[in-house]
Amino acid sequence: MLLAIKQSSLVTRIVIAIILGVSVALFFPNVAPYLSLLGDIFIKALKSVAPTLVFVLVISSIANFQAAQSAKNFKPILIMYTVGMLLAALSAVIADHLFPTTLILHLASDQSLQPPNSLSVVLKNLVLSFVSNPVVALSEANFIGILAWALILGVAFRHSSNSTKAFLHDSAEAIGKVIKLVIGFAPVGIFGLVAVTFANSGINTLISYTHLLAVLLGTMFFVALIINPIMVALVIKGNPYPLVLKCLRESGITAFFTRSSAANIPVNLDLARRCGVDESTANVIIPLGSTINMSGAAVTITTLALATVNTLGIQTDLTTMIILCVVATISACGASGVAGGSLLLVPVACGLFGISSEIAMQVVAIGMVISVLQDSTETALNSSTDVLFVIAVDQGYKDK
Repeated sequence: MLLAIKQSSLVTRIVIAIILGVSVALFFPNVAPYLSLLGDIFIKALKSVAPTLVFVLVISSIANFQAAQSAKNFKPILIMYTVGMLLAALSAVIADHLFPTTLILHLASDQSLQPPNSLSVVLKNLVLSFVSNPVVALSEANFIGILAWALILGVAFRHSSNSTKAFLHDSAEAIGKVIKLVIGFAPVGIFGLVAVTFANSGINTLISYTHLLAVLLGTMFFVALIINPIMVALVIKGNPYPLVLKCLRESGITAFFTRSSAANIPVNLDLARRCGVDESTANVIIPLGSTINMSGAAVTITTLALATVNTLGIQTDLTTMIILCVVATISACGASGVAGGSLLLVPVACGLFGISSEIAMQVVAIGMVISVLQDSTETALNSSTDVLFVIAVDQGYKDK
């Protein structure tokens, strides 16, 4: 039995952990407090690896990025990727205003949270975070500062030697392995978190998680079936749904179960070639899209950040939301290829509002609980959009 569980997928183990956690909370509520250590260790591990992940991954991605000059229609596809992620983040903002979500967080009684009360305060915090010392930014988990320095150093390293770029790539791969190790213990941490949370808050927790998941999935379906078709229609000047549904059926479904855009690259390459996309274009753009085109991640990052903002009672305005959409889009481009990678970038968006790393990591842990459906749907949206935009631009330019 234990061997079968060990050899099962991460999704299966998380489902089992959730069931066991709820069962302990219902039938052995006095035991639940002793399991809090498991959740605390898991959150602490996430806090430890997340800053390094963002820093190294973004530097490596920018330093090693090479655009093939022979790739056709490269620029319009990149524009569609960027606009698509921005619109996805904006859709999440609209969904939050229509169906606001709050979370059940464990806040220290002596915690003095001073939320920004105006746009000027938000912009001031943003600028000060950008110019923070990189060592201090890493030690204090200042994700805005980490992202800024990673972008600057990534551009600078583009002019370095191939051996240096290879070292950065290997470093990113090494950090990825550490992340996979931490994520591998997610079922244990989630078991402790679910047991304690349900024992303390009962049915209110289930309602909160269900509402959050409904907003996330609903927004992703809206992007897949409304936003993406509108963008495709503007490019191909025709009915977009046959192509949209074809990509969802042949790419989205496989990505839903593999939960990896990278693993779905062969599927997307085959689909693009069957739809007449030139191989020199597909071979460059499809792998690139699996790395930087993350509409689903933009939805996840924005939704969880706003849920945290709502919970803490932080006031926002239109300009702040636009800034959040841009931050979410940039963060989504650096989402890790491992399961739940986008969740680890939620603190970047939370940092925009001065939310502490301790609170942000609790939100990440909540995201892990609902990731059974959230991450699969997110990957399906990401991967199907990769190939959808490539085929749409190819067809649009052939018709000219």
